[in-house]
Amino acid sequence: MSFAIVLIASTLQAADAQPSVSFVNDVMPVLTKAGCNTGVCHAKAGGGQNGFQLSLLGFEAREDYESIVQEARGRRLFLAAPERSLLLMKATAQTPHGGGERVKQDSSQYQTLLQWVQQGTPYTRDNEPELVSVDVQPERGIVAMNTQKQLKATATYSDGSTRDITELALFESNDDAMATVSEAGLVSVSDIPGKVSVMLRYQAKTAVFSAAVPLGVAVTDLPEPNNFIDDYVFANLQEIGIPPSPVCDDATFIRRVSLDIAGRLPTPAETAEFLASTDDNKREQVIDSLLRSPQYADFFANKWTALLKNRRDDTRDITTNFAFHAWIRDSLLANVPYDQLVRQLLAATGRVVSNPPVAWYKRVKDPKEQLEDVAQLFLGVRMQCAQCHHHPFERWSQDDYYSLSAFFTQVGRKPTDTFGEDLIFHKRGRATAKNVKTGTVLVPAAFGDDVGEIRPDEDPRLRLADWMSAPDNPFFAKSLVNRYWKHFLSRGLIEPEDDIRDTNPPTNPELLAALEERFIGSGYDLKDLVKAITLSKTYQLSAVPNKHNLVDRQNYSRYYPRRLQAEVLLDAIDDLTGATTSFANLPAGTSAVGLPDNSYNKSSQFLQVFGRPNGDSVCECERVQSSNLGQSLHLLNSGEIKSKLAVAKGRATTLAASEKPLEERIAELYAVAFSRKPTADEVKTAVEYFNEPLTAKDGKPIDDKAAAKINFQDMIWALMNTKEFLFNH
Repeated sequence: MSFAIVLIASTLQAADAQPSVSFVNDVMPVLTKAGCNTGVCHAKAGGGQNGFQLSLLGFEAREDYESIVQEARGRRLFLAAPERSLLLMKATAQTPHGGGERVKQDSSQYQTLLQWVQQGTPYTRDNEPELVSVDVQPERGIVAMNTQKQLKATATYSDGSTRDITELALFESNDDAMATVSEAGLVSVSDIPGKVSVMLRYQAKTAVFSAAVPLGVAVTDLPEPNNFIDDYVFANLQEIGIPPSPVCDDATFIRRVSLDIAGRLPTPAETAEFLASTDDNKREQVIDSLLRSPQYADFFANKWTALLKNRRDDTRDITTNFAFHAWIRDSLLANVPYDQLVRQLLAATGRVVSNPPVAWYKRVKDPKEQLEDVAQLFLGVRMQCAQCHHHPFERWSQDDYYSLSAFFTQVGRKPTDTFGEDLIFHKRGRATAKNVKTGTVLVPAAFGDDVGEIRPDEDPRLRLADWMSAPDNPFFAKSLVNRYWKHFLSRGLIEPEDDIRDTNPPTNPELLAALEERFIGSGYDLKDLVKAITLSKTYQLSAVPNKHNLVDRQNYSRYYPRRLQAEVLLDAIDDLTGATTSFANLPAGTSAVGLPDNSYNKSSQFLQVFGRPNGDSVCECERVQSSNLGQSLHLLNSGEIKSKLAVAKGRATTLAASEKPLEERIAELYAVAFSRKPTADEVKTAVEYFNEPLTAKDGKPIDDKAAAKINFQDMIWALMNTKEFLFNH
């Protein structure tokens, strides 16, 4: 018998006295905790390092076992001298390792790896139980600012046994500014009040700890609630001790709500009538009026057509794009229930002229792209990762991905005599999709939910639409109300708004559940939802912070200002200057908010600079809302803005020729730009500016009419560049 065989035999005999170690339940958690299977290290999703590839976060244990034990001629393990195994030497940095030391030699994790090699690298133990769930203790709690909280993680197995996995679990805060968490699960809270969550991940299971970090100020002077939204928001503010700002004044409200519902500034006449009204219900009345207006349909059609990729990739697509936009707009104006609108889109068949929703299938052709867009846009679930590997932050697997794509595999196409237009139909046959990795043929299933047997002559998309609109669907209504909440309050209850998962909890779960219940109970009425949100005192709070809520960005203790969208801002500038912007193939006077597709971005530098989306993705993030130098320069000195200021029969020209007192003309500008009257100081400053004599380049004085026109252009330009004009507040 050779010395090596004797040495291996003695090693295995010594290992018999040690507890049995499993690759699945013991080794994989150690490698994951050490970060060996992350994208920047050896995960296949990141390309791996030096040919050593593992599944992302260890979701494919069998593949990882083969990679470690069998690949590279077994060079990663040395059974004759386990402690000399390359796996251990690299992890402890005894041998040069690009990732540095990942496991300490005196740790229990090192002992687990060593014992596993000593025991002959078994894959599983005999009758080994499977991991069923993980939980964290506590699940919720109140944690004072600048303090710490230790979490405990426990795994439960199929035989009923439990295990403390705090040392092996991965912890991650959803807001590092509010709280950080150590590798051992020690949460350190900062001095920012609000709600923060810590995600726990162990193997393929997750759990979440949610903490309320109170400011601790007594909240007693709350506005009288208008509806259920205020009840939940104000209760949360009382719990964490953040006093809200007061309710905004009427001038602020009418400007805010007009921009948020109709995508436009209120007219001076609308503002004057609203401010003069003494009706206690006048805010509700203006909301109802805006919801009945065609501008409401224009504004939200602009939002939805971008998300639904109504792109014009060819100039000959104009009929298709116009028809699709008109269908969305008319549906919103008629207040077609949201579930019906989605059903018409998903199950569309025929030609665009007779059934415009089929235009979506012109832009989104591949079943995988169809499932990804539907999941993200209508269910708030990002499935892209699950095409290649188990979703790292959720429970979705590759089987879930491909079984969802099976709903779209029977979509048939036939070319028509119209350029670029296909006839969309349901192909008779059994709907299936193949998991490209395992080769398994899968039938349609919705996130693991069985939707029943689908007959060959039945369109699977109808079954998907039924599942989505069911009252007990955990995603459909929640995704929409969260998306609309963000539209009006600047921040979703779940953020990002299209990333709904167990490990990304809402900041106010009770409010989200109530909004979802209200939306379902209303029959998926979009206008009812908009009215409920905008009628709430929460929405109507002032944007001016008090000394306690200045840092609050998630509890809605005040209105969070945001820059006007590109189209809205362009229309607002036209309103202020009295100019118009012309768009090809559209009637004169068409607003930027009413544009049907992305093609107009190419001809409008303004829309490009201010970030109008091109409809390339279903993510709201495609719309640029941040400010940049290019935007500032465009407003300050572009030829487009100069021409709008000096346009014939524009506002500057009209006001300069008016016989009204100067103070009244100044007030008109403030009414258009800000929906309010100027203050005494603002009037004084403006009058002083107008009274300063103007001279030409040759030093001669400019006549009064010409000087007045120049002064009004300057004043409009100045108002246009204020934050009060550029932001909804």
